[in-house]
Amino acid sequence: MILSADALKVAFTGRVVFDGFSVVLDEGDRYALTGRSGSGKTTLLLVLAGLLRPTAGTVDLRLRPEDVVYVPQAPSLVPELTALQNASLGLRVRGVAPDVAESRGRDQLRALGLAQADDALPAELSGGMQQRVALARALAVGPRLLLADEPTGALDQATGARIVDVLNEYAADTGATVVVATHDFRLAARFPRQLVIAPLTQEDLIR
Repeated sequence: MILSADALKVAFTGRVVFDGFSVVLDEGDRYALTGRSGSGKTTLLLVLAGLLRPTAGTVDLRLRPEDVVYVPQAPSLVPELTALQNASLGLRVRGVAPDVAESRGRDQLRALGLAQADDALPAELSGGMQQRVALARALAVGPRLLLADEPTGALDQATGARIVDVLNEYAADTGATVVVATHDFRLAARFPRQLVIAPLTQEDLIR
């Protein structure tokens, strides 16, 4: 076990986002986190990442904070840095030598289908490409727990499926645990396991 969450509740100004959510994550688990729009998927990821304190309940995280990486839905790239510099930034701030950091960042960009984007600034990339650069940055540091919020939200179905395959392969190769929030039930089905924060209705499903 790397993380145990018990009876989680989060409420803001009297509005309960979710209540009574529990989960145990083990090494190598690969989960799609699904639920209705507004059901609290982002909030739950923030709680599991240790970035938001729950109103009630407990989170027992048995990893070092630096082994946990949260990827927000908005790419949050540094606008003055190229795609390659952004992809290697997480390693650079951890003190990894520049050439090693760039090599790992470049490998992840290529795995995510961005072989031609090394020198492009974020403003020159589409929203979906920016999402993939942010994901490359996260994978490059080698997290043991990766929590990604709608990383395929701005991608077409085929590219989104490729990204899911990359994440599944990363977890299988490294033993890392991956939790990906998605509202696309077809992509969610590509993960071995499902976490449901609130059941999807027919209106929620992407056809």
